[in-house]
Amino acid sequence: MRNKHQGKHPAKNTSAAPVEKPSLHPRNRHQGRYDFPQLIKSSPELGAFVIINPYGKESIDFANPAAVKVFNRALLQQFYGIRGWDIPDAYLCPPIPGRADYLHYLADLLGVSHDGVIPRGPALHVLDIGVGANCIYPLIGQHDYGWRFVGADIDAVSLASAAAILKANPPLTEAIELRRQTDAGHIFQGLIGADERFDVTLCNPPFHASLDEARRGSQRKWKNLGKLDPSRKLPELNFGGQGAELHCEGGEAAFIARMAEESADFAQQVFWFSTLVSKASNLPAMQTTLKTLGATDIRVVDMAQGQKQSRFIAWTFLDKNQRRAWRKARWAAASQDLP
Repeated sequence: MRNKHQGKHPAKNTSAAPVEKPSLHPRNRHQGRYDFPQLIKSSPELGAFVIINPYGKESIDFANPAAVKVFNRALLQQFYGIRGWDIPDAYLCPPIPGRADYLHYLADLLGVSHDGVIPRGPALHVLDIGVGANCIYPLIGQHDYGWRFVGADIDAVSLASAAAILKANPPLTEAIELRRQTDAGHIFQGLIGADERFDVTLCNPPFHASLDEARRGSQRKWKNLGKLDPSRKLPELNFGGQGAELHCEGGEAAFIARMAEESADFAQQVFWFSTLVSKASNLPAMQTTLKTLGATDIRVVDMAQGQKQSRFIAWTFLDKNQRRAWRKARWAAASQDLP
């Protein structure tokens, strides 16, 4: 399923800072320019980080991890009603519009699988592989679609941070469960119970093969953006990130290959598996592996946030009759027409 919305929104110059967000999904709450006066009104601490960019517009210094963290906190409070969001220093602080896009296009995928109707509400069960300290996907997905989430991670500090966010927002504790993956060699094994069913899984995999590679990638990004200034000390990684968030042996290609292999063991327990794929060059091998494993449907969904191009791959092992039975059993009372 290619991005049917791509191309409908004219691109704008975003070289100074990502305050314009062309090509976001139509349901994404982060269209247009941010209303900084309104954000500051609800989150006064943000005021200390607002700057005027070269275009004369209010923005923040996206090279400053403290500014990005406070900015995310303000966005989550204003758009999703999340209170007290925080993450430990040097942990991954994600760009919220792009994370929201992944969820909205997953919702579209579920809708396409359900006669143009998005299944919503707590009947939908989602597994987030690598929930992270920020817990971002469950927070957004629960707010916008009412889905129930299991957020899994191998890092105890990340899970403790995510638990603190949920504790600060008591209504979410019933909708979002956190689980520890105790075996770094596995992805789904040890997480999905024998009698569990998940309607969709999602993942933001570690992209790099080593921390050194992650640092070089960040340096290239700064150079490409024209931000390398010898007189200015820039962070090694502008959005932070700990080991398992950034790199694993073999990098993204090895991780998603392992995910594909393990997914076959849970072919009848998950409707749609999915993962972000940072490098388009990793897609062909992934598609070949999935076909060999017996996937009955494989979709690549392209996304765009300003100048950034991204994508995810989704697959299922269910045949048409199994999908029909799944929808009838789980989604009949959890529906809303696609807008």
